[in-house]
Amino acid sequence: MFWRLASRRVDARGFEFEHVLRDIQTLNEWALEGRLEVTAISLHAYPFVQERYVILPHGASMGSGYGPIVVSREPMSPERLRETEVAVPGRMTTAFLVLALYLGGIEQYREVPFDEIIDEVRSGRADAGLLIHEGQLTYQSHGLHRVLYLGEWWLLETGLPLPLGINVARRDLGEETLHELSEVLAESITAGLDNRREALDYALQYGRGLDTPPGRGERRVPRARPDRVRLLRTAAA
Repeated sequence: MFWRLASRRVDARGFEFEHVLRDIQTLNEWALEGRLEVTAISLHAYPFVQERYVILPHGASMGSGYGPIVVSREPMSPERLRETEVAVPGRMTTAFLVLALYLGGIEQYREVPFDEIIDEVRSGRADAGLLIHEGQLTYQSHGLHRVLYLGEWWLLETGLPLPLGINVARRDLGEETLHELSEVLAESITAGLDNRREALDYALQYGRGLDTPPGRGERRVPRARPDRVRLLRTAAA
């Protein structure tokens, strides 16, 4: 989404974009404060900020049979999660909501930065961990066991993609500005889809522990993109 914007190869139409990387829970909390004009947030967080923000029609993160994973250091049945403390990336993340839907509520959990959850489980400080982003792809290399695949469960239960993250903009920007901003983002996304190899090379700079083999530039790498932890701030000219 941001390759073309970051390289200044798309008409910004008078907007000035500032890209700052933050974890998704931080972005959710900042949205509660209305700190940013435009930002990525978890879909679960939107009801808490809907009076201040409107959903943009571009750049959502959707998983079709793909999504958050619960892992443990030793093999564990999904049923045991109801009596197990789970390290989670934040109560406002969609991952937390989907796990709560599966379990019928989460009684034992501890919030941990998403990129520290694997270490929490490996060290034994947490019995289980709810993984998002690259951890969903790399947990096996750390010797962890998959307990529950929530993306797969959601697809089997609903037959629908799992909506994970969305982009929102502050309502006080005004309808005209929001429309122009949406067009800029749409053009940047289209450019990335038309130039997948270059866009993927850019995105992989932000993928922790991910790479792509030579000659495979168009391979899909789920969530290996800066918008998973990005903050986008704009100012209309």
